[in-house]
Amino acid sequence: MSASSALSPATRLGPVHLAVTDLERSSGFYGDAIGLGVQGREHGVVALGAGGEDLLVLHEEPAASRAAAGRAGLYHFALLHPSRLELARAAQRLALTRTPIQGASDHKFSEAIYLPDPDGNGIELYADRPREQWPEPLEALPPGGPLPLDLQSLLELARDGEPGGPADPGLVVGHIHLHVGGLEDALGFYRDVVGFEPMILTPSAAFVSAGGYHHHLGLNTWRGEGVAPASADAVGLRRWTVLLPDDGEVERVRARVDEASLEHEDRNGGFVVRDPWGIPLLVAAEAS
Repeated sequence: MSASSALSPATRLGPVHLAVTDLERSSGFYGDAIGLGVQGREHGVVALGAGGEDLLVLHEEPAASRAAAGRAGLYHFALLHPSRLELARAAQRLALTRTPIQGASDHKFSEAIYLPDPDGNGIELYADRPREQWPEPLEALPPGGPLPLDLQSLLELARDGEPGGPADPGLVVGHIHLHVGGLEDALGFYRDVVGFEPMILTPSAAFVSAGGYHHHLGLNTWRGEGVAPASADAVGLRRWTVLLPDDGEVERVRARVDEASLEHEDRNGGFVVRDPWGIPLLVAAEAS
């Protein structure tokens, strides 16, 4: 891709919208296990965060089914902690609430803990290592897979602190990871139209970003090539958000969307466009 079509290095991610079947249950889980607080509530929707902007917006859909294994959709959304100490406190919170986890990995550029929410929506809690310590070239899936995370040494960091408590206000949405039906089609949309730059490419996964970050978006075909579009009546991702520094940057992306003859709708100071599997993306400018 040309430099002129790349997203601004100041690009970051905004709120993730999820469908859940029981709003009270999910709000309680994200409060107790993740440390998020309720920042807004109306008509079956709850906005959660750590004291700043909203990070997660839950939409109650009691009749929603579990996400189908044979479809595209959310693999996980990832909450980036501002330091290794804050990730240690997050791990301590999970231990105190006896929240089951699915795995914990050391990716060399980051350390991560994986778990599901009550509806099976995937969550990653992670902290980055300093950028100067990232391996060259970046490897998301080194031979033999990622290293196991040393949870014991991580928990040692938080041993003398006050257990539990809310998440740090520096918590942000770090990246999104999606199941898709084909990497070429995915890159045709997220690279060529949206403007993310490839950072790591493997036969079954691609990791793309803005500004040289290891990845703002992961894409994989681990559910199989050609999987069906995301289901509109299942739990899971309802929308994710790319925040650009100003309206001019939004219009640059919109121009590429128009050039690709993709339908989109104005929303929240930007626009919503769907990827080849029907997953909605809000592209918007930072609040002034």
